[in-house]
Order: sequence, then C-alpha cells, then structure tokens
Amino acid sequence: MLEPVSPLAALRRAIATAPNALTAIAAHSISRANSNASRNAYLNFSPDALLEEASRLARSIPSSRFRPPLYGIPISLKDCFDLSGTVTTCGSRFYEINTPPARRDSAMAHTLRSAGALITGKTHLHQLAYGITGQNPDYGDCLQPRDPALLTGGSSSGAAASVQEDSALAAIGTDTGGSIRVPAPLCGLTGYRASHALAYSPGPWRHAPEGLWQGGAHLAPSFDTVGFLLRDPRDAAPIANALFGVPLAAPPAAPRIGFVDEAFLHDATPAVLTAYRAWRRHLTPFAASLEPFDPTTRWADSREIFGAIQAAEAASLHAGNFDCFEPSIAQRLHTGASYSPAELAEFRRRIDLFRAHMEELHRRFDLIILPAAPVHELIAAEDQSEVRGRILRYTTPFSLSGSPVVSLPGELLGAPRGTGLQLAAAPGCDGILLAYAAQIGQSLVATS
Repeated sequence: MLEPVSPLAALRRAIATAPNALTAIAAHSISRANSNASRNAYLNFSPDALLEEASRLARSIPSSRFRPPLYGIPISLKDCFDLSGTVTTCGSRFYEINTPPARRDSAMAHTLRSAGALITGKTHLHQLAYGITGQNPDYGDCLQPRDPALLTGGSSSGAAASVQEDSALAAIGTDTGGSIRVPAPLCGLTGYRASHALAYSPGPWRHAPEGLWQGGAHLAPSFDTVGFLLRDPRDAAPIANALFGVPLAAPPAAPRIGFVDEAFLHDATPAVLTAYRAWRRHLTPFAASLEPFDPTTRWADSREIFGAIQAAEAASLHAGNFDCFEPSIAQRLHTGASYSPAELAEFRRRIDLFRAHMEELHRRFDLIILPAAPVHELIAAEDQSEVRGRILRYTTPFSLSGSPVVSLPGELLGAPRGTGLQLAAAPGCDGILLAYAAQIGQSLVATS
C-alpha cells in the first residue's frame, strides 16, 4: 500500500530541511547498493564518486531558490547509456573489454545532472538489452533484493533491483519489448515506458539534437524507447516532466477504458487473472466505461513482426560479433542477418497495417489495459527459455504502436505478489496517462 506522502515528496521535504541531506542520501545509497543476493544490481558503482557528486552538487547550488526539480534525488542509470569516465558494457564482457571509457555524458546522463539528480551508478541488464528475464552469463543473473529465489526480469534488471533495494528512488531504463513494463511489477514497482517518438525528439534538450538516445546504445531503434522504474505512481509525472519534458496534465475526468478480454489471457497464471480482475473492479469508479475487446486475431502476428525487425536491426548494430554473446542471443542475431530486403519490406508493410489497427483502438478507447505478463514470478532455479515468447505476446502490441505505458504492480491492491497491469494511451498522450496513474495511486492511499 502507498504512504500518504510519496517517496519523492518525502525526500524533497528532507532535503529542504536538513543541511547535510545530500551527503546522507549518498551514504544511504552506498549502504544499500548491491544488497541483492547476487550483488549485482550495479555493474559500475563507486562510493567515492557518489559522495563527491553529492558534495559538489551541494556546494554548487547552496540556495534552495535555485535548485533544479530533482535536486539530490538518487537515480540509477542503465548501463547502455554513456556516463563520462565509465565503460558502457551493454551487459556484455565483450563490450566491457573492447569499449573505451566514455569521454562525455550521454544525453540521458546530462539530463539527469541538469535536473539535479544524483546518478547512483550504472545498472545490470540482460546482455545487449536483448532479453526479458534479467539473466546474464557475463555478470550473473540479477536476483530480487527482497527474494533471492526470484529473478528481477529484464532487460532493465538492475534498474528494478536498485529501486527495490532502496539505493535509488528511481531508475532509468529502456523498453523495446517490455524491458521496463515487465520487471517493474515483478519487483512490486511502477514502470513508465515513454512514447516512442518522445525519445527521439529534440524537445527541451538543446544539448541533444538527436534526442535522449544520443550517447545511448540501441537494440532496435524502431521500438527502443526510454523510461524509468519507481515505487509510487504519484511520482512518475513530476519525474517525467523534469527529465523528458512531459507536460503536467490533469487526469481525464471519465475515460473510456478498453480491457483485453480474458479469452486472450488463456496462458496467464491464476495469480495474474486474480490481479487483473481486481484492477478492473478498482478502476470502475474512475472510468466512464470499461468495455472488453478480444484482440486475439488482430494481435496474433505482433510477436512475429516485432521479433523479425528487432533481430534485423540488432544484427546490423552488432555485425561481426554475434558469437561473442550468449547462444540464444547469437542465434537471434544470425536469424536477423538472414532476412532479405524483400522480407524486411514485407514486415514493414505489416507494421503499418498493425499500427492502423492500434490507432483505431486508441480512437475507440482513451486507455487500454491488460496484464503486464502472463506470469507473476521468474524462479531463478528454473528453466526460463520459453517465457520470453509468452511475455512478448502481451507487450509487443504497444511496442509496435509506440504507445506510452504505465505498468502498475498488483501489490498496490493487495493482489498476488509479482502481478502487474499495463495501462496504455495513444502515442503522445504521456501527460494524461501519467496523471491518471497518479490519480489511481492517490485513490489507493485513501483506501489503504
């Protein structure tokens, strides 16, 4: 359940009233960092650098009148974005060995610093960000701080672990096919995947004319976007405003919500279905209508379209190095390189048709909901080789459409642990979506 005051609001109050708050925040992050059983939430963590950054920030902005919006807020950075003086590994020893330290910050790191955030370190990820479980043969599988029997999910695995262990208030991640939306609820967190176009717009970032991906390593540009994980959905809008320029908006007064019919959810665990029904009951007072729709036929080929284009684009980015990565990823890269121009053109044509269908859905409904995944836990000791395809069936429709999505953990409702809900809006409607998520969060405070 949520506390009356959100974590961001509480930390802002503490910073405003305590003279040495930033040093204390850095010390707390240091005490919590890599406290999961696998000791690998971060691939790059320097206590000395974090303490020095906190001291520098406090010296450079002594007056509260001029503090930027995220002044002193600890936020971790996924290790696919450059951070000056560190190597960007993309979760791979191959790139750790063969990549020099970054000479300058990525646009994402620069934006974090400009907003006043303390970058706690660079977090673990599934190799090349090309997986959904958080398993990694080079740096170890990422285990949940609260339960060492469970994987965090991925690819933003260390991002989820850093928030769950409380070394960071929020964590920058990326989402291609669910890499924020899935680990967030598996770990009892909220996740926000930005509209695809937002990550590529110059927007308010004059330092980054190519958008927030400048200085970041892609997996598949057609679907890659940015976002973050955090504990409380009420904090998502102010963080998105400070980092991504998403306008602060009012929640829709009476949205039309479409929910995916349970016929589509035939492979979901009972815990997932229990949480999904609980979310629909909870959302009823906050909607003009909740109407089911069955996308089984129209969404049947979303995984195939997504998988082919993702593999082809990833193969282009990692050409010549396929066999330097784990076998399952190497196989996908080889497959991606095998597609002919004609085959890829056909997949692109099919994307256009799929997007037209999604545009029609977004006109019909203000918001769309469905579970974040058909599973609610990934047990570390079990074979997870089949789970990726099952999960992508739930996530790729919004990847293909470029829609913004907030994933909410079922635990907010007292639903089974690890369950989650995707709440999606039309591309570009990030502000309204985040406002609605905040409204839901506030309603959960009132009922807790």
